[in-house]
Amino acid sequence: MEKGPIAKGLFDPPVISVSELNRSARDLLERRFPLGWVAGEISNFKRYDSGHSYFTLKDAGAQVRCVMFRGRSQYLDWQPREGMQVEVRALVTLYEPRGDFQLIVETMRRAGLGPLYEKFLRLKEKLEREGLFDPQAKRAIPAFPRTVGIVTSTAAAALRDILATLKRRNPSIQVIVYPVPVQGEGAAERIAAMLATASRRAECDVLLLARGGGSIEDLWQFNEEAVARAIRACGIPVVAGIGHETDITIADFAADLRAPTPTAAAEAVSPSREALFDRLAGLVGRASRAAVRRIETELQKVDGLARRLVHPRARLAASARLLAQVIARLTAARPAVAGLERERAELARRLAFAMHRGLERRYERMQRLGASLVGLDPNAVLARGYSVTRNAQGQVIRDGALLAEGELLTSTFSKGWAKSEVKGRGD
Repeated sequence: MEKGPIAKGLFDPPVISVSELNRSARDLLERRFPLGWVAGEISNFKRYDSGHSYFTLKDAGAQVRCVMFRGRSQYLDWQPREGMQVEVRALVTLYEPRGDFQLIVETMRRAGLGPLYEKFLRLKEKLEREGLFDPQAKRAIPAFPRTVGIVTSTAAAALRDILATLKRRNPSIQVIVYPVPVQGEGAAERIAAMLATASRRAECDVLLLARGGGSIEDLWQFNEEAVARAIRACGIPVVAGIGHETDITIADFAADLRAPTPTAAAEAVSPSREALFDRLAGLVGRASRAAVRRIETELQKVDGLARRLVHPRARLAASARLLAQVIARLTAARPAVAGLERERAELARRLAFAMHRGLERRYERMQRLGASLVGLDPNAVLARGYSVTRNAQGQVIRDGALLAEGELLTSTFSKGWAKSEVKGRGD
């Protein structure tokens, strides 16, 4: 047997590269551990300009690196921060280039909030199906409210922020505070009852439902169904200013307008006095410029009318000249009456002569036609000794061969008539 270093044998395992090793380990981890939830504390959290987030998830005994890519981070409605206890739904894997064991995070929630968040989603889906959040049903917020109602706790810092904002922006707005607890057991029912009271009193143009920031447990009273239904049943538009910008509650969806903070809610319902003054100054300037333009236009019209205005003496002189011109034209156009009278007499004489000659010609023609008619008159022929013979049917007999013996005939003479019977006939 060979001595010294161990020689390669036929049964030695194959030599693989580091890349192949890490790839195999990654495949093994991803097959062994399906997508699941992991709980821990956030450490070394950093979000890069690319939108990807990198952090460490740790507990008392261990830690693991995590990455949440931009496509998943954008769906978070809250901002992860250092030291937060969270639960992440992640894929266990290995980052091959460095050989780092890590989790690829699909989604994240604050620890211990899983059941509450699921309850939130179920209620949101239910009310959404009912149309409670329909944008078409939301009421318009008045642009210039005279009275603003605030439904919140009198001890809340949010109330002081709202009052300070309203006073700064428009101190002429009247404020009515409807005090209610905004945290703790039974607060949701009292908030709903106060919204109904404010609606029944109808003292305000708009209502602010407000509370400062806090955990999901602190804000949970605004996730209750009773509050959402009271908001929609209220006869006054409701603006919700609950928590911080990243806090979303059921009340925000039900409200006619959602503001990211209580201060923003106060700003949304109070037109700035300075802005109104600026707008008023702009309107006054526009009205002044329009008035100046109108006056200038009217002055131009007056100038035009003045140019057209003529002194009465000049107008009379012009009228006299025009009258003289008309008389001259009428005189020039007057016909020669004597010449026309002679022409009329000549035409009358010629007309009478033409009528006389025409009547003579027509009389001569009538005489000729009368003589012709006399020559053609059947009575004249009968007067000369002729007669007209007809058979029993009244037909004129022109051929004796057509007669039969014994046939009765009627003969018409110049004066009278006679009947006869055929005794014989000849050709």
